[in-house]
Amino acid sequence: MMIAFTVMLAIAFGIGGSVLITTSTSSSLSQLQESSASSHRLILFTLAAVSEATQTEQSNRGDEDLINALTRLDIQGGHNWISLRLSDSDGAIFVSRESGMFGSNAGVLTENYYAIFIDDLIENVSADSFAMATFRSGNAYLLQIAGQFEFGARTLFLESVYDISPVFAGRQEQQSIYRYLFVVLIALGAALSWILSFWMTTPLRRLSRVTRTIASGDLSCRAASGGQDEIGVLAADFNNMTDRLEYNINELKDTMRRQEEFMGGFAHELKTPLTSIIGYADLLRGHSLSEGDKRDAANYIFMEGRRLEVLSLKLLDLIVLKKRDFTFLPIRMSQIVEDAALLCKPVLEKRDVSLSYDCDDCVCMIEPDLFMSLILNLIDNARKAIDGVGQISITTHTKGGYCELKISDTGKGIPEDELYKIKDAFYRVDKSRTRSHGGVGLGLRLCDEIAKLHGGEIIFESEIDKGTTVIIRLKETEEV
Repeated sequence: MMIAFTVMLAIAFGIGGSVLITTSTSSSLSQLQESSASSHRLILFTLAAVSEATQTEQSNRGDEDLINALTRLDIQGGHNWISLRLSDSDGAIFVSRESGMFGSNAGVLTENYYAIFIDDLIENVSADSFAMATFRSGNAYLLQIAGQFEFGARTLFLESVYDISPVFAGRQEQQSIYRYLFVVLIALGAALSWILSFWMTTPLRRLSRVTRTIASGDLSCRAASGGQDEIGVLAADFNNMTDRLEYNINELKDTMRRQEEFMGGFAHELKTPLTSIIGYADLLRGHSLSEGDKRDAANYIFMEGRRLEVLSLKLLDLIVLKKRDFTFLPIRMSQIVEDAALLCKPVLEKRDVSLSYDCDDCVCMIEPDLFMSLILNLIDNARKAIDGVGQISITTHTKGGYCELKISDTGKGIPEDELYKIKDAFYRVDKSRTRSHGGVGLGLRLCDEIAKLHGGEIIFESEIDKGTTVIIRLKETEEV
């Protein structure tokens, strides 16, 4: 930026200064040419008057009269010419100031003047116009003017030379001043452009430092964005991009953390039953046991195997749910709730838990197998939450175009600060609970996935020592 600004300033000032000096010199030269032409015109008028007087008086001293007139003009002074020459059309020179033939200053020529006259200038003279030529003689700049007049039957040519060196001396002085100002101005312009460039690029350098900081791993770093200019907008956009990047990376880290927790929990759940199964199987294979011990060992292996089977099926369901290409059918909620209650009733009766249900005729688009798994999981969780005698109730009713399925229990309840965590895989409210209930913490995660698959949601309401109510909201349909 500094170099570009300095170069543009130099070009602009160079062109502007050159045009100004050239215009000023041209104007001064034009004025001096006009003044010199007026002086030359005055001499011609004087000589023309002498010619008329000579013809009127019929004097035989015509050439002498011309010389005398030029001599008087030279003696009188007040002119600005430095040389005069009078000649005819044949090139014969009658008088010339440089030959010392007239005037008190005749023959006084400085070393700056030599080759005073241009010989072929009179060829460009006409009866009604002058001929002019500017040339350099030594260290001086001269202006030669040629004009003609009639002297009797002859045409004579008068040439005068004027010193115009002051015009070019002024131009040289202006150029010297201009060069000095040019250097000063370019130096000041370079300094100013450097300061301006430094000021303008400071936000970019800050943004670059922020970029390096973020690249090093600190995603909390942000660029200062307070201005409304382009750099301020860039900083704001950069911060928005960084916010989104930080959010995505945190989401990725959270996903990886959850995956690690999932795999760790799953491995932990497999460790104990597999160890028991292998141990009891080795005991059956390598030792002689009584019928009772054999029955107990086989029963333990069977129970642990079934638990592993349930766990593997739940994990498989989580993978299948990601496909989301299931067939949904219009099914009455009362029908599927009744089927689920009949399946769970024998197990609940063994634990002194009663189950009741009251359902209206609302119809929803459902994938039967998955939604049955959802209801069975929620009933099973309600059973696990009840210690001793308890009650589970299931109701359905229509509300604002939605069908609400409620499963309530009279169990221990869930603390309020734990409600938002219970859908996480392998999460348990009671972390000290043994595996005698068969739970592994995957049930509610599976239920939440199934509800989302059906375009619904699961809401938990709970009070400690009073019980928990799970509400499933699905959009109702009229198709049956």
